[in-house]
Amino acid sequence: MAALASVSLLAGCGVLSSDGPDGEQRITVGTMSAPTTLDPAKAWDSSWELYRNVFQTLLSFPSGATEPEPDAAESCEFADASNTVFTCDLREGLKFSDGDGLDAAAVKYSFDRMRKIEAKGVVKGGPTGLLGSLDRVETKGERTVVFRLKKADATFPFVLSTPAMSIVDPNEYPADKLRTGNEITGSGPYALEAYTPNEKAELVKNSHYKGAADIKNDAVTIRYFNKSSDMVEALKDKQIDVTFRGLASEDIVAMQNKGRREQEIELVEGAGTEIRYLVFNTKDPWVRKLPVRRAFAQVLDRGAIAHKIYKDTVEPLYSMVPRGLTGHATGFFDDYGDPSVAKAKKILTDAGINEPVPLTLWFTTDRYGSVTEREFAEIKRQLEASGLFKVTLKSRPWTQFQEGYGNGEYPVFGRGWFPDFPDADNFIAPFVGPKNALSTPYVSKEITEQLLPRERRETDRGAVIDEFERAQEILVDDVRLLPLWQGKQYIMSSEEIAGGERALDPSAIMMMWELQRKTSW
Repeated sequence: MAALASVSLLAGCGVLSSDGPDGEQRITVGTMSAPTTLDPAKAWDSSWELYRNVFQTLLSFPSGATEPEPDAAESCEFADASNTVFTCDLREGLKFSDGDGLDAAAVKYSFDRMRKIEAKGVVKGGPTGLLGSLDRVETKGERTVVFRLKKADATFPFVLSTPAMSIVDPNEYPADKLRTGNEITGSGPYALEAYTPNEKAELVKNSHYKGAADIKNDAVTIRYFNKSSDMVEALKDKQIDVTFRGLASEDIVAMQNKGRREQEIELVEGAGTEIRYLVFNTKDPWVRKLPVRRAFAQVLDRGAIAHKIYKDTVEPLYSMVPRGLTGHATGFFDDYGDPSVAKAKKILTDAGINEPVPLTLWFTTDRYGSVTEREFAEIKRQLEASGLFKVTLKSRPWTQFQEGYGNGEYPVFGRGWFPDFPDADNFIAPFVGPKNALSTPYVSKEITEQLLPRERRETDRGAVIDEFERAQEILVDDVRLLPLWQGKQYIMSSEEIAGGERALDPSAIMMMWELQRKTSW
């Protein structure tokens, strides 16, 4: 992962107060990633951003790390040479925010509960999709947890570091159903003091916390916005201190172009692994035809999307595995090269398709920012300008959109992916198989039965490049998933705030405890 670089848009020096009301150091963060649920057993989405700060996992990614390190655990390791038994010893004296003790039994309960809830059909497409290799969880005494795997899985420590594996209090979370209400009981750096859905979350330092985080502030308010422009205006008006996920390209470019003394704002920019892609549902009679998917891929102009719509704040992507990760390839460029209507037309005519192909493309209106609508309008323009497609655009808010693709309703739809962990496996495995994160079955036995098992036996991730490259070749041949672009990471903050460059983990989840007010600069 490339280091984040901070670009200051105001030069100067001075002394600032480090205290907020009542002598506490409080930080207010704006984001467009409102949680969809407060229960970790249900979420495989942006809810993780809140979870990372109020729940605890056995392992986590400290600032700047790309390998998981102990958090609630004191130590973790594979206990056998075959990578099928993973053991964690907990820190001594762990407690939840309400004072209840956190022991090995609570960890086992959290995992068993998550799997039971999904098995009962309470949740569709939930986070248990990450636990495909797990057989069972055992305890030894009060502080030792043993994970027995059905097969070798060198990525399992990465899985344990995701907020999906948050440890919950057995006294507060039912064993077979989701917790209701607007409360959270975790053991993370912060406790949730108050929560108003889609508006704000009030976090205060958790006095019972024992873990890896060095908490540099006393309290954090997270405000949820629907528009990037509103979030940036709130930052300029000093209603918030930091902005994070959801910044629109025009707001980023406008800030980059400002004179050094025009805004008391810093822009933190760095490499990222967020991607956008299209999903083809082969239940649709037209999408089912491989030549249609190949012609689509041949017409698509990623460079135009990156430049016209995102103002070069993103980069064209030709593989589901982004640049910067071991195993990245450029298969879609290698096979299709530059966009070509002539080549796309030949693909269709060779298949006996001589009339414009009717397709309906779906996108979500509020998950990735308002720019998504313009992105899909550009895709429609490109396809119809070729004369080979007739496109209808449809959209829904995220909650309804998620339900729709979960039910297999959409022929073609757009999705984004913020990685669960920084490994090429996480850009392939979640999307392939009869039960995947997209609820769109994609059977590829070579990937699921040969390539993934083979790479997961190897703890040296640099030694499995061949497996990842072959998997990507299959994805290109099938055109069931079509990568669009790879994003960068941006944070805007008041000049008074330090720590923005350290506040993002490898999955682009903000670690609120790294933020603090400067006392001098």
